[in-house]
Formats: sequence, C-alpha cells, structure tokens
Amino acid sequence: MYFPTTRVLTVLELLQSGQRMSGPELAGRLEVNIRTVRRYITMLQDLGIPVETERGRYGSYRLRPGFKLPPLMFTDEETLAVTLGLLAARKLGLAVAAPAVEGALAKIERVLPAALRERVQAIQNTLSFDVPSYGVAPDSAIIGTLCAAAQRERRVRLRYQAYESDETEREVDLYGLVYRSGFWYAVGYCYLRQDVRVFRLDRIISAEQRDETYQRPDDFDCMSHVTHAIATMPDKWLVEVELETTLEHAQHMVPPTMATLEQSPGGVLLRCYTHNMDWMAATLAGLNCPFTIHQPPELRDAVQQLADRLSATAALANS
Repeated sequence: MYFPTTRVLTVLELLQSGQRMSGPELAGRLEVNIRTVRRYITMLQDLGIPVETERGRYGSYRLRPGFKLPPLMFTDEETLAVTLGLLAARKLGLAVAAPAVEGALAKIERVLPAALRERVQAIQNTLSFDVPSYGVAPDSAIIGTLCAAAQRERRVRLRYQAYESDETEREVDLYGLVYRSGFWYAVGYCYLRQDVRVFRLDRIISAEQRDETYQRPDDFDCMSHVTHAIATMPDKWLVEVELETTLEHAQHMVPPTMATLEQSPGGVLLRCYTHNMDWMAATLAGLNCPFTIHQPPELRDAVQQLADRLSATAALANS
C-alpha cells in the first residue's frame, strides 16, 4: 500500500510540537480521512518512533514524553511556504514583526542551496501584498496572551480604552481573534457588559490570563460576528434604504462591513450607520440601481445636492 512520505513526516512534525492531537484534528490538518491517519501512525510506530495512542471515539496521539528527534529539513515547497508566511506577518504589521521576520529570513537563506535561495529571494523582491494598513499595530505580547487564553479556554482580564470612552477593566471569555480590514479584533463574552463584545487589539492596554475556565460556544463564527459588528456599529445617523435589485447583486456591490442587507418586499433593505452624508449619497449613487430612502431625511438632501452638482458638471462639459 502507498503512503505519501511527506504527509507521514508532517504527522511527525505536528506531534513533535509536544501537543496531544486527536484523529479528526490530524485528518483536518492533512486533508485526509481518519482511517488514513491511523495508517500514518502505524507506519511511524513501525519505524520505532514511540507514538502513544489514547483510546476514544477517534483516539488521540502524542509522542512519548522526553522523546526528541533531530531537526527535519524543509522541502523546497515547505521553505517557500515559510517564506510566504513570514512576508505576510511583516505586512500585517505586528509590533515586533520586522526584526523577527528579517532574522528568520536571513537564517533560512543562509542554509539554502543556491537554486532555492534564488527562488526565495525572487519572492521577497517581487511579491506585493494588498493588505490595508492604518498604522495601528497591536502589541505582539498581547496577541500571544490572547491566543494562548483562547486556545486553553481560560478567562482573561483586560484593561481596555474604548473609542472616546473611559478606560475600563473587564473579564472576558475569548472565542477567537480576527484580522479584518487593517485591524485586529478579539471576540468574546464580556462580564462587564453581560454580552458578546468585539475589542480592537490596539486599544487593549494590558491582558492577563486567569485561572477560570469556560467552554466556547459550538459553531461560533468569529469572522462573521466581527463583520456584522462593524457594519452595525452606532454612529451619528442610522441609514435605511431600499434597493430595487436582487440580494445577490447587492451583496456583490456592498461590502459586508459597510451595511447589513436583507430581502424586502421591494428588493433589498440596506441598513447601516454613518457620520458622513455626502459619502453615503455618493456610495448609493455608485450602486447603479434605483433606491428609496426611508431614513434619515438628511440623506435625501445629500442625494439631491449630489444630483445638482453632477447636473451642473454635465452642463459645463456639454457647453
């Protein structure tokens, strides 16, 4: 029977991290089924590697405590994958990413064969990332603390400075972290507000892992929750506009962080908050579909003013 060598070695690499890993977890990481994972484990055991199995519905696996292997060499594909990951980390703007990334890339290049070194250098010199950056970098130590707490399902105590608000101290059961539109967010149940809340990481002053544990809700989607929270964040005006189009077209034209969309008798109901009516009027004009403004009346005035300006510009262009 054929066993893909690279995947068997990947199982060994994962187990050498020192963590106990379940069959479904390994299967998901390797994109294979549970039965294939069992075959890989058996092959490692046949090679004399002490992989210990714990009984259960799917079973879990770990290397015998204290067992260590010499470092494994990266394949060409793994080296390129690591390089891409390091470049992406640099672009995401972590507070200590620059020196860490440069040091890691230098170490990788130093031991590469000439041909592979040229490929890695080509990636560094030619690849560009279109990742929004607003100059707001969260503390890498805080990211590490929050990720570890979420992984262990341990409560955290935060000192948090909300926008135009007083500094608060609160305890939170974290469900996960999200990078979205140039910012880092943490999502979890806040005991101060007695509800699920979203926290901008650059506004977290300090984070401390606590002893209390919790259970993360099943199937909680952190990215969807953050996206909806951004779109529904209160601002100066609440906007409700009915678009005469299909939901599919509206979803293609309207970013999910800008507004919520739902089917309505007349088409699609767009709902969001804004503090800039001129921007909102221009955005609606760019959707290329008829629309009816339900509220606020200030938006009707802004749309009329935009129409007047465009008509005047068109008249000058045709004169």
